[in-house]
Amino acid sequence: MNRRSFLAATAALALAPSAFAEEIALHLEDAAAYSRPRRGVSLLVMHRGRIVFEDYPSPGAPDRGWELASGTKSFTGVMAAAAVKDRLLDLDEPAAETLPEWRSDPRKRRITIHQLLSLESGLQPGAIGRPPTYAAALEAPAQDEPGTTFAYGPAPFQIFGEIMRRKTNSDPLNYLTRRIFDPLHVAPTDWRRGADGMPFMPQGAQFTARDWARFGDWVRNGGGDLVDRAALAQCFVPSHANPGYGMSWWLLRPGLIPPARGAGVEVDAAMSERYGTIRMAAGAGDQRLYLIPGLDLVVARQADQILRGMFVRGAMRWSDATFLRALLGS
Repeated sequence: MNRRSFLAATAALALAPSAFAEEIALHLEDAAAYSRPRRGVSLLVMHRGRIVFEDYPSPGAPDRGWELASGTKSFTGVMAAAAVKDRLLDLDEPAAETLPEWRSDPRKRRITIHQLLSLESGLQPGAIGRPPTYAAALEAPAQDEPGTTFAYGPAPFQIFGEIMRRKTNSDPLNYLTRRIFDPLHVAPTDWRRGADGMPFMPQGAQFTARDWARFGDWVRNGGGDLVDRAALAQCFVPSHANPGYGMSWWLLRPGLIPPARGAGVEVDAAMSERYGTIRMAAGAGDQRLYLIPGLDLVVARQADQILRGMFVRGAMRWSDATFLRALLGS
């Protein structure tokens, strides 16, 4: 890390008026020391909308974007909240209102948009890391009753992409950019697309740590006038099938069902008791965006070598609980 940047950030925090700011300054380097050897390329901490710490181990840099992997999924809940604001949809409306090909299926015709984005639609979710085309996702079989089981995978988000394509008669990424990214002055450095030319909804976005954190801080503050605030709040209401998942966002609270074994999505019950539910966008290879509303904190953490990161075991495996304990001194 640039030592000058670290010292400046620490000094800024130490001079801040809140006791919390002085306390957290003592643990920034501990958090960076945990992140760096685990392929870390960026770590950014934002307090009340102000960047107070940045660390960019090589090959990281402030202006370099990195693949968010499944951290991309969390944009969909925000897109839905914007669409509610624009009266394009209602979270509780059946997806079949927009997808007439589902109306003859007794299970699919009852799936709501909220259930799609909460991963409790009952659909076969598809293989992690292999998003189907929008058209192929629509063919996913309904294996369970809607609202009864949590099933993690890409298909529901691709289906939502098709719903938004039909609702707006345009590319879903164009809508997200116009409604959210442009007003926030953030932009992806890249966004991968499928064989159908459509943007991936469950993965594929690349962002700098600064822009990802800026987006996260806006979400932490409730979304302002850009979205329906009640709809955005639904992103952080535990689903019926998974207490640790809302509407496209992870909720670090007891009872969380992780996306897969070894994913590093772990809950420290004592920390949850002390700080409340930490909200998180998370992607393979240990990409993380943490929102800690009770402390007015946003933390963006990125890593390279995503595939390698998925198979790390032992002491170098990423753990959300361990990282947050290092950061917060808990």
